[in-house]
Parts: sequence; C-alpha cells; structure tokens
Amino acid sequence: MGLRFKELRIWQDGMEITEIIYKITKKFPESEKFGLANQLQRAAVSIPSNIAEGSGRNSKKDFAHFLSQARGSIYEIITQLEISSRVGITQTEEIQPLIDKCESLTKQISALINSLRT
Repeated sequence: MGLRFKELRIWQDGMEITEIIYKITKKFPESEKFGLANQLQRAAVSIPSNIAEGSGRNSKKDFAHFLSQARGSIYEIITQLEISSRVGITQTEEIQPLIDKCESLTKQISALINSLRT
C-alpha cells in the first residue's frame, strides 16, 4: 500500500484527534505534564501510527490487528478524557466534541476490521 495510508479517512481522523489532544493537554497543569497529559498524547499518537503500520503489512489479518490496537488507543483516550473531567482538569463541554469524534472513529475502524475479516 506504500504511503497510501495517508489517503485513508481513518488515518486522517486519527491525525486530527492527535492534534486536538496536543492542544488540550497544553492547557493541563504542570503537575500533569508527565501524568495524564503524557498518557493522552501517547495514546493519541498511537492511533494514526498503528493505522499506518498496519496498512504497510502484507496481510489483511495483520492490518486488522493493528486497527484493533488503534481502536484500543481510542478507548484509552475516551477514558482518560473522562478522568480529566472528573478531576477538574477539563470541562465536559470542552471534551465532549472530541469524545464524539473518537466514538465516530471507533465505528469506522470497527467496520473496516469487519470487512477485512470477511
């Protein structure tokens, strides 16, 4: 597939989520720089990274595996955003659009995984 992964809508959405996460975590308190902010950033980066890596594999099974990893990272982000809201670092209104975007991407990835497995 080469660099065609950049044409995948799921990769583009993963990149957008990553950008938003970095913008949100810039506002986190310094005490969270190596805590929740770092966790969110690492999980976000792994979404498009796993999509890209999986697309470069030679089998549908391998691609589906890496897509599953990306989906797991999205679940991490949703959980960590909820935690950030519960502990008062973010406001629900601020993170809800991002959570919605994450849930949409999860559905897209799940549909692609299902199509690869059939």
